[in-house]
Amino acid sequence: MAPDEPAQIRARLDALGLDGIFDVHTHFLPERMLDKVWAYFDSAGPLTGRAWPIAYRHSEEERLRVLRDLGVRRFSALTYPHKPGMAAWLNEWGAEFAADKPDCLQSATFYPEPGAGDYVREAVEAGARIFKAHVQVGDYDPNSPLLDPVWEVLSESRTPLVIHSGHGPAPGRFTGPAGMEALLGRYPDLVLIVAHMGLPDYARFLDLVEKYDNVHLDTTMAFTAFTEASTPFPAEELPRLKVLGERVLFGSDFPNIPYPYLEAVDGVLGLGLGDDWARGVLHENAARLFGLSSGR
Repeated sequence: MAPDEPAQIRARLDALGLDGIFDVHTHFLPERMLDKVWAYFDSAGPLTGRAWPIAYRHSEEERLRVLRDLGVRRFSALTYPHKPGMAAWLNEWGAEFAADKPDCLQSATFYPEPGAGDYVREAVEAGARIFKAHVQVGDYDPNSPLLDPVWEVLSESRTPLVIHSGHGPAPGRFTGPAGMEALLGRYPDLVLIVAHMGLPDYARFLDLVEKYDNVHLDTTMAFTAFTEASTPFPAEELPRLKVLGERVLFGSDFPNIPYPYLEAVDGVLGLGLGDDWARGVLHENAARLFGLSSGR
């Protein structure tokens, strides 16, 4: 972290009248799992054609300090399994991680496997406020019958789910908007937060936000110079993005980003959609969704 990065972000927040940022898309993981994730990103060049240096490769204690120093007042600790038998353990870890961190949303996850609905319900009853699903890494069909009990629990409880379902940065067998369109056709009450604005299919995912009242988008990696170089947000969609602004939430992917956190903040502000829009995205929309206090 550059020494002046917190001060630069603070100046931007002060100009908006915000006390801090609500970041719905951050990752804290068990150490051995995080090591594997970082090894994946270290080798991401062959997958994406670009180097992917981890900007905030620190100890867990240092990452928490840095995130808070950057002005983040609320954050998640998103985990995601890549095979059966991991999710229930990750949910226990997530509950323990958040127990002494009042600024962290207790986070949970799942995988298409027998019993998934049961441990998802247990996680909700134990206080989980947000779930994460990663269709690309998990390599599963979101419409698998094994997940029907999960969707039923999340629909009933109205627990928000951050779902990486888009084709970017590298497509998987089951990524893309078609899977989400089919899922929402069956479970229209799901509270979804589509990660990365659904890139590269921005327009198709904006269609879903228009059609379903509980669908949101997070800004994770979108609008940054890193992403705009390969997958630019279409200028013709900016008017629609402004109109739908109350359903856009700030996300960063901290710590696994190849650029400073400030770039993610400036990416949102640089759209020029107005202070009210920016205040909503950086804090107030998420605060409203999760029933937490405003950042003013």
